[in-house]
Amino acid sequence: MSWDRLRLWLRSAAPPLYPLPPLPLDAPLSALGSPAVGSPPLGAPPLGRLCCDVCRGPVRPGYARCYQCAQHDLFGHGLLADAVVPVSYAVKGTAFADDLWRYKSRPGPEPPDQVIRRARASVLALLLIFLTDHGGCVWRHAGMPPPRRLAVVPTGYGRPGPHPLLRLASPYLRLPVCPLAIHPGRQGRDLDQNRFVARRVPAGTSVLLLEDSWVSGASAQSAAAALKLAGARHVAVVVLGRHVNPADPGAAPLLTRLAPARYDPLACAVHLDRARPAWSLDGANTF
Repeated sequence: MSWDRLRLWLRSAAPPLYPLPPLPLDAPLSALGSPAVGSPPLGAPPLGRLCCDVCRGPVRPGYARCYQCAQHDLFGHGLLADAVVPVSYAVKGTAFADDLWRYKSRPGPEPPDQVIRRARASVLALLLIFLTDHGGCVWRHAGMPPPRRLAVVPTGYGRPGPHPLLRLASPYLRLPVCPLAIHPGRQGRDLDQNRFVARRVPAGTSVLLLEDSWVSGASAQSAAAALKLAGARHVAVVVLGRHVNPADPGAAPLLTRLAPARYDPLACAVHLDRARPAWSLDGANTF
Protein backbone atom coordinates (compact mmCIF):
# COMPACT_ATOMS: atom_id res chain seq x y z
CA MET A 1 0.00 0.00 0.00
CA SER A 2 1.34 3.46 -0.92
CA TRP A 3 1.74 6.24 1.62
CA ASP A 4 -0.96 8.27 -0.14
CA ARG A 5 -3.42 5.39 0.13
CA LEU A 6 -2.52 4.94 3.77
CA ARG A 7 -3.13 8.63 4.43
CA LEU A 8 -6.45 8.33 2.66
CA TRP A 9 -7.38 5.38 4.88
CA LEU A 10 -6.45 7.37 7.99
CA ARG A 11 -8.59 10.25 6.82
CA SER A 12 -11.59 8.11 5.91
CA ALA A 13 -11.72 4.86 7.88
CA ALA A 14 -9.56 5.23 11.00
CA PRO A 15 -11.04 6.67 14.22
CA PRO A 16 -11.07 10.47 14.40
CA LEU A 17 -8.21 12.11 16.28
CA TYR A 18 -8.09 15.09 18.61
CA PRO A 19 -5.26 17.11 17.05
CA LEU A 20 -2.85 19.25 19.02
CA PRO A 21 -2.34 22.81 17.86
CA PRO A 22 1.27 23.83 17.17
CA LEU A 23 3.16 25.34 20.08
CA PRO A 24 2.94 29.14 20.36
CA LEU A 25 5.68 30.85 18.38
CA ASP A 26 7.14 32.28 21.59
CA ALA A 27 7.37 28.84 23.24
CA PRO A 28 10.87 27.32 23.44
CA LEU A 29 11.82 24.50 21.12
CA SER A 30 12.39 22.44 24.23
CA ALA A 31 10.35 23.34 27.28
CA LEU A 32 12.91 21.98 29.72
CA GLY A 33 13.76 25.47 30.95
CA SER A 34 10.34 26.07 32.47
CA PRO A 35 10.10 26.88 36.18
CA ALA A 36 9.92 24.25 38.88
CA VAL A 37 6.97 23.35 41.06
CA GLY A 38 5.26 26.28 42.72
CA SER A 39 6.97 28.96 40.62
CA PRO A 40 5.10 31.13 38.12
CA PRO A 41 6.27 30.87 34.51
CA LEU A 42 9.14 33.05 33.38
CA GLY A 43 7.38 35.97 31.74
CA ALA A 44 3.70 36.14 30.98
CA PRO A 45 2.34 33.01 29.28
CA PRO A 46 0.75 33.37 25.86
CA LEU A 47 -2.85 34.46 26.05
CA GLY A 48 -5.14 31.49 26.33
CA ARG A 49 -2.46 28.95 27.21
CA LEU A 50 -4.34 25.82 28.16
CA CYS A 51 -1.77 23.03 27.98
CA CYS A 52 1.62 22.05 29.34
CA ASP A 53 4.67 23.07 27.31
CA VAL A 54 6.15 19.58 27.74
CA CYS A 55 3.36 16.98 27.50
CA ARG A 56 0.51 19.21 26.21
CA GLY A 57 -1.80 18.04 28.99
CA PRO A 58 -4.07 20.27 31.08
CA VAL A 59 -2.29 22.97 33.05
CA ARG A 60 -3.33 25.34 35.81
CA PRO A 61 -3.93 28.94 34.72
CA GLY A 62 -0.72 30.97 34.72
CA TYR A 63 1.62 27.98 34.59
CA ALA A 64 3.72 26.78 31.67
CA ARG A 65 3.81 23.19 32.88
CA CYS A 66 1.52 20.68 34.46
CA TYR A 67 2.32 19.54 37.99
CA GLN A 68 3.78 16.19 36.86
CA CYS A 69 6.16 17.68 34.28
CA ALA A 70 7.34 20.30 36.77
CA GLN A 71 8.04 17.51 39.25
CA HIS A 72 9.97 15.59 36.61
CA ASP A 73 12.23 18.55 35.94
CA LEU A 74 12.78 19.08 39.65
CA PHE A 75 14.01 15.51 40.22
CA GLY A 76 15.33 14.46 36.81
CA HIS A 77 16.79 17.59 35.24
CA GLY A 78 19.43 16.72 32.64
CA LEU A 79 18.10 13.20 32.08
CA LEU A 80 14.66 13.98 30.69
CA ALA A 81 13.56 13.65 27.08
CA ASP A 82 14.68 16.46 24.77
CA ALA A 83 11.22 16.56 23.20
CA VAL A 84 7.80 15.07 23.86
CA VAL A 85 5.57 15.16 20.79
CA PRO A 86 2.04 13.73 21.04
CA VAL A 87 0.34 12.83 17.79
CA SER A 88 -3.15 13.33 19.20
CA TYR A 89 -5.07 13.67 22.42
CA ALA A 90 -6.64 10.40 23.54
CA VAL A 91 -9.85 11.48 25.21
CA LYS A 92 -11.14 8.72 27.46
CA GLY A 93 -14.19 6.99 26.00
CA THR A 94 -13.46 7.90 22.37
CA ALA A 95 -12.74 5.39 19.61
CA PHE A 96 -9.10 6.43 19.31
CA ALA A 97 -8.49 6.00 23.05
CA ASP A 98 -10.16 2.59 22.85
CA ASP A 99 -7.82 1.56 20.01
CA LEU A 100 -4.79 2.44 22.14
CA TRP A 101 -6.06 -0.04 24.72
CA ARG A 102 -7.32 -2.75 22.38
CA TYR A 103 -4.25 -3.07 20.16
CA LYS A 104 -2.35 -4.58 23.10
CA SER A 105 -5.03 -7.16 23.88
CA ARG A 106 -4.38 -10.84 23.41
CA PRO A 107 -6.72 -12.80 21.11
CA GLY A 108 -9.83 -14.03 22.89
CA PRO A 109 -13.59 -13.65 23.07
CA GLU A 110 -13.34 -10.07 24.36
CA PRO A 111 -12.45 -8.06 22.43
CA PRO A 112 -13.01 -10.09 19.26
CA ASP A 113 -10.01 -10.82 17.06
CA GLN A 114 -11.21 -8.55 14.25
CA VAL A 115 -11.47 -5.64 16.69
CA ILE A 116 -7.89 -6.21 17.84
CA ARG A 117 -6.64 -6.46 14.24
CA ARG A 118 -8.40 -3.24 13.29
CA ALA A 119 -6.96 -1.44 16.32
CA ARG A 120 -3.45 -2.65 15.48
CA ALA A 121 -3.81 -1.54 11.87
CA SER A 122 -5.01 1.89 12.98
CA VAL A 123 -2.19 2.35 15.51
CA LEU A 124 0.53 1.21 13.10
CA ALA A 125 -0.75 3.30 10.20
CA LEU A 126 -0.94 6.43 12.34
CA LEU A 127 2.57 5.97 13.71
CA LEU A 128 4.22 5.29 10.35
CA ILE A 129 2.45 8.09 8.53
CA PHE A 130 3.15 10.57 11.32
CA LEU A 131 6.86 9.74 11.33
CA THR A 132 6.97 9.96 7.53
CA ASP A 133 5.23 13.33 7.48
CA HIS A 134 6.59 14.87 10.69
CA GLY A 135 9.69 12.99 11.80
CA GLY A 136 11.75 15.98 10.69
CA CYS A 137 9.61 18.25 12.87
CA VAL A 138 10.29 16.04 15.88
CA TRP A 139 14.07 15.92 15.38
CA ARG A 140 14.20 19.69 14.92
CA HIS A 141 12.15 20.25 18.06
CA ALA A 142 14.49 17.96 20.02
CA GLY A 143 17.58 19.65 18.58
CA MET A 144 18.97 16.34 17.39
CA PRO A 145 19.97 14.51 14.20
CA PRO A 146 17.80 11.67 12.92
CA PRO A 147 17.65 8.83 15.46
CA ARG A 148 20.00 5.86 15.30
CA ARG A 149 18.22 3.70 17.86
CA LEU A 150 14.61 2.76 18.62
CA ALA A 151 13.09 2.09 22.03
CA VAL A 152 9.57 1.64 23.41
CA VAL A 153 8.46 2.56 26.93
CA PRO A 154 7.82 -0.74 28.74
CA THR A 155 4.49 -1.43 30.39
CA GLY A 156 4.39 -0.49 34.05
CA TYR A 157 3.67 -4.03 35.18
CA GLY A 158 6.57 -5.63 33.28
CA ARG A 159 4.65 -7.43 30.52
CA PRO A 160 6.74 -10.40 29.35
CA GLY A 161 8.15 -10.42 25.82
CA PRO A 162 8.51 -7.54 23.36
CA HIS A 163 6.09 -4.65 23.77
CA PRO A 164 3.19 -4.85 21.27
CA LEU A 165 4.13 -1.46 19.84
CA LEU A 166 7.70 -2.61 19.28
CA ARG A 167 6.47 -5.76 17.51
CA LEU A 168 4.28 -3.64 15.25
CA ALA A 169 6.71 -0.85 14.40
CA SER A 170 10.25 -2.25 14.41
CA PRO A 171 10.00 -4.14 11.07
CA TYR A 172 9.17 -0.85 9.32
CA LEU A 173 11.45 1.64 11.06
CA ARG A 174 14.71 -0.19 10.32
CA LEU A 175 16.45 1.05 13.46
CA PRO A 176 18.47 -1.08 15.87
CA VAL A 177 16.39 -1.63 19.00
CA CYS A 178 17.62 -0.53 22.40
CA PRO A 179 15.79 -2.83 24.83
CA LEU A 180 14.42 -1.42 28.07
CA ALA A 181 13.60 -3.69 31.01
CA ILE A 182 11.90 -2.80 34.28
CA HIS A 183 13.69 -3.47 37.53
CA PRO A 184 11.55 -5.78 39.69
CA GLY A 185 9.65 -3.86 42.32
CA ARG A 186 10.26 -0.42 40.72
CA GLN A 187 6.74 0.06 39.39
CA GLY A 188 5.23 3.40 40.37
CA ARG A 189 3.58 6.63 39.30
CA ASP A 190 6.55 8.93 39.94
CA LEU A 191 9.75 9.60 38.01
CA ASP A 192 12.36 6.98 38.90
CA GLN A 193 15.75 7.14 37.17
CA ASN A 194 16.36 3.52 38.18
CA ARG A 195 13.00 2.05 37.14
CA PHE A 196 14.34 0.78 33.82
CA VAL A 197 17.66 -0.54 32.65
CA ALA A 198 18.77 0.06 29.07
CA ARG A 199 21.45 -1.66 27.03
CA ARG A 200 24.52 0.51 26.48
CA VAL A 201 24.50 2.56 23.28
CA PRO A 202 27.39 4.41 21.63
CA ALA A 203 28.02 7.74 23.31
CA GLY A 204 26.17 10.55 21.59
CA THR A 205 23.44 8.34 20.14
CA SER A 206 20.04 9.84 19.29
CA VAL A 207 17.07 7.65 20.25
CA LEU A 208 13.46 7.61 19.12
CA LEU A 209 11.39 6.54 22.14
CA LEU A 210 7.81 5.47 21.43
CA GLU A 211 4.94 5.65 23.91
CA ASP A 212 1.37 4.66 23.14
CA SER A 213 -0.42 6.55 25.96
CA TRP A 214 0.92 9.36 28.15
CA VAL A 215 -0.93 9.82 31.44
CA SER A 216 1.51 11.25 34.00
CA GLY A 217 4.59 10.77 31.83
CA ALA A 218 6.53 9.13 34.67
CA SER A 219 7.22 5.93 32.73
CA ALA A 220 8.30 7.74 29.57
CA GLN A 221 10.60 10.14 31.40
CA SER A 222 12.02 7.28 33.50
CA ALA A 223 12.75 5.44 30.24
CA ALA A 224 14.40 8.56 28.78
CA ALA A 225 16.58 8.81 31.88
CA ALA A 226 17.62 5.15 31.54
CA LEU A 227 18.57 5.72 27.89
CA LYS A 228 20.66 8.77 28.72
CA LEU A 229 22.38 6.93 31.56
CA ALA A 230 23.17 4.21 28.99
CA GLY A 231 24.96 6.68 26.72
CA ALA A 232 22.27 8.39 24.63
CA ARG A 233 22.77 12.10 24.01
CA HIS A 234 19.29 12.85 22.70
CA VAL A 235 15.93 11.21 23.29
CA ALA A 236 12.78 12.24 21.45
CA VAL A 237 9.49 10.80 22.68
CA VAL A 238 6.68 10.36 20.16
CA VAL A 239 3.39 9.73 21.96
CA LEU A 240 0.45 8.33 20.03
CA GLY A 241 -2.16 9.58 22.48
CA ARG A 242 -1.89 12.14 25.29
CA HIS A 243 -4.55 10.87 27.74
CA VAL A 244 -7.27 13.32 28.78
CA ASN A 245 -10.00 12.32 31.22
CA PRO A 246 -13.29 14.23 30.83
CA ALA A 247 -14.06 13.45 34.49
CA ASP A 248 -11.06 15.55 35.58
CA PRO A 249 -12.31 19.09 36.37
CA GLY A 250 -8.86 20.47 35.56
CA ALA A 251 -9.17 19.22 31.99
CA ALA A 252 -12.40 21.11 31.29
CA PRO A 253 -10.83 24.27 29.78
CA LEU A 254 -8.72 22.19 27.41
CA LEU A 255 -11.57 19.87 26.44
CA THR A 256 -13.74 22.79 25.41
CA ARG A 257 -11.14 23.58 22.72
CA LEU A 258 -10.82 20.03 21.37
CA ALA A 259 -12.82 18.68 18.47
CA PRO A 260 -12.55 15.40 16.58
CA ALA A 261 -10.81 15.64 13.22
CA ARG A 262 -9.17 13.40 10.65
CA TYR A 263 -5.41 13.09 10.36
CA ASP A 264 -3.84 16.16 8.74
CA PRO A 265 -0.52 15.51 6.94
CA LEU A 266 0.29 19.22 6.96
CA ALA A 267 0.12 19.83 10.71
CA CYS A 268 1.56 18.46 13.94
CA ALA A 269 2.13 19.68 17.48
CA VAL A 270 5.57 21.12 16.65
CA HIS A 271 5.17 21.79 12.93
CA LEU A 272 6.94 24.70 11.26
CA ASP A 273 6.76 24.84 7.47
CA ARG A 274 10.01 26.71 7.13
CA ALA A 275 11.95 24.11 9.16
CA ARG A 276 10.36 20.88 8.04
CA PRO A 277 12.64 18.62 5.97
CA ALA A 278 11.22 15.95 3.70
CA TRP A 279 11.20 12.47 5.19
CA SER A 280 10.11 9.16 3.78
CA LEU A 281 10.38 5.70 5.24
CA ASP A 282 11.17 4.54 1.70
CA GLY A 283 14.27 6.69 1.37
CA ALA A 284 17.86 5.81 2.13
CA ASN A 285 18.34 8.98 4.18
CA THR A 286 15.64 8.15 6.71
CA PHE A 287 15.53 5.88 9.70
